[in-house]
Amino acid sequence: MLLVLIIGLLAGVVSGIIGTGASMMLLPVLAYVNGPKEAIPIMAIAAVMANVSRILVWWRSIDWHAVAAYAATGIPAAALGARTMLVLPPRTVDAAIGIFFLTMIPMRRWLAANLRQLTLPHLALAGAAIGFLTGIVASTGPVSVPVFIGYGLTKGSFIGTEAAASLAIYVTKALTFQSFGALPFAALAKGLLVGGSLMVGSLIAKPFLLRLTPEAFRHIMDALLLGAGVSLLWGAAS
Repeated sequence: MLLVLIIGLLAGVVSGIIGTGASMMLLPVLAYVNGPKEAIPIMAIAAVMANVSRILVWWRSIDWHAVAAYAATGIPAAALGARTMLVLPPRTVDAAIGIFFLTMIPMRRWLAANLRQLTLPHLALAGAAIGFLTGIVASTGPVSVPVFIGYGLTKGSFIGTEAAASLAIYVTKALTFQSFGALPFAALAKGLLVGGSLMVGSLIAKPFLLRLTPEAFRHIMDALLLGAGVSLLWGAAS
């Protein structure tokens, strides 16, 4: 658990700088310690706390119209995705998340290169698709990043708006797990503990955000996706 908390602190710093990455760093560790079926509910609670901390840091920069458009369709889609995840075998969950992380490396680059200026209806469509995937695979941050950037958000406004929109998705996901008995007290406690380390990391990250170059962002993101994807596939095969 100490290792999980240390990685959680580091993941909080990384996600506070680039807007995502906490789940990619923590999920392989949580899956190894607790198993993939329990790791995803724990990560859902931790993600709620991490997003709350980013919202508090960048409150004045949030675009609430973008949040509303994304969450309106993302909330029901996330509930459906979480319910779908609960009926899948643990090894299938591990393998699915690992493959998804690896495919997001070229997918993220393609989206960043091909997306033009997006509008609120585009955010609503993205919310439905990404919300469902988030319900199943724990994190789709690398896919949502180019969507919010394509809407015209940058730096603090991007971090805060993406966090507020994601918060709605993760709260829905956590409530879905709770309603189906997949979030016992032990998992809730672990999620709160891990979430606390993420919150501290997010607060530490703020001074570093403005120094991050776009090229560094891309390299960090790809490294996280590759490491998390390979780790989860290794766990599914062993």
